[in-house]
Amino acid sequence: MQSKSLSQVERLPDLDRIDVKILKALQEDGKITNLRLADAIGLSPTAVLARVQRLTRDGYILGYEARLNPLLLGAGMLVFVEILLDRTTPNVFEEFKVAVQMQPAIMECHMVAGGFDYLLKTRSADMNDYRQFAGTVLWQLPGVRETRTYAVMEEVKNSTHLHLP
Repeated sequence: MQSKSLSQVERLPDLDRIDVKILKALQEDGKITNLRLADAIGLSPTAVLARVQRLTRDGYILGYEARLNPLLLGAGMLVFVEILLDRTTPNVFEEFKVAVQMQPAIMECHMVAGGFDYLLKTRSADMNDYRQFAGTVLWQLPGVRETRTYAVMEEVKNSTHLHLP
């Protein structure tokens, strides 16, 4: 028996092909004017605006932001850190999450399955700056038993774009 593969749009039942085109265009250029977006999509500006508002209201569009150049802004060193907690209890997880939220050098924090508990993405000016951050912040986070640090030598790909059909 041959299985049918669903297109990605069929797997996203609340989105039609026009919604996907709008999301793709906005992902490419978040500053595109409504008029240019309407022209690119082939709908009236009013119809496009209504769709963008609905996509935002329904949570498909989370917001808009500028991508900044970390090299020019004193945050050129990218470091990933594995965090192993000393205990995996709800209160330790909660204390850790609250503390991480308050640290601007921590750009991302993900609870993961596997040999450690969390994966952090951090940015610092340089190794000296990272060492200071590690000693005064990272190793002082609640529940941290062990860390493994991976300093990035080269960013091969850095994208925030989701693959859309």
